[in-house]
Amino acid sequence: MSQVPAARRALAVLRLLAGAPGPLPASAIARALELPRSSTYHLLTAMAEDGFVTYIPEEGRWGLGVAAFETGSAYLRHEPLERLARPLLRRLVDRVGETAQLGILHGAETLYLLKEQPPRHATLVTDVGVRMPAQLTASGRSMLAHLPPAQVRALFPGRFVDRTGLGPASLRDLRRVLSDDARRGWSMEDGHITEGFASIAACAFDHTGHPTAAITVTFRRDDHEEGTWPTIADQVRTTAASLTTRLTGRPPVT
Repeated sequence: MSQVPAARRALAVLRLLAGAPGPLPASAIARALELPRSSTYHLLTAMAEDGFVTYIPEEGRWGLGVAAFETGSAYLRHEPLERLARPLLRRLVDRVGETAQLGILHGAETLYLLKEQPPRHATLVTDVGVRMPAQLTASGRSMLAHLPPAQVRALFPGRFVDRTGLGPASLRDLRRVLSDDARRGWSMEDGHITEGFASIAACAFDHTGHPTAAITVTFRRDDHEEGTWPTIADQVRTTAASLTTRLTGRPPVT
């Protein structure tokens, strides 16, 4: 247990370097983490010996090392997000009897990673590996609703695309929709992707409260009266909250 504080400091260094736009000087690392400068140098030296950070002498800065890259690559190989979400999606499908999907933000698009379907299901245009404009999808908007306004603005600098003539047509429209979604705790789209179909989504969060993925249920709108949609949303939100717990995440502080 005596090594726990040192381990936490090493993890804090990795998170700081991973989130920085480039390598940092040791003084900036010490200041950001509120560590003594001498302790910071000792910590960085130890981490460099194991390859998790590397020193760039020409710049006098520290960056992530090869071991950090290998760890990140192993994370991708193990597909932990999909593995953690799959049983949750299956249970959600059993409860609502409709198709459930897992999506993440990929720039200004929603990228679908998983799909679970009931025995009898409608064919959807969204599938694993498919990308859709994030501002049109319920899953995309559920994640965008929890991003800083400046980041949303950077993702949508120009003309908005549409598929069916519906959905936000400008940044102002999108901000209004995202504000409503954030307040409600879930997002929906009705015919924005495919006419006659609707989707309801809720967001899962990582340990910093950042949106990391979205759980979505999609259905023929004629199969469910609009008055029942909040009930479906409750099931989706419960599933997203379970994924947040599995990711050792936490909802953002509002």
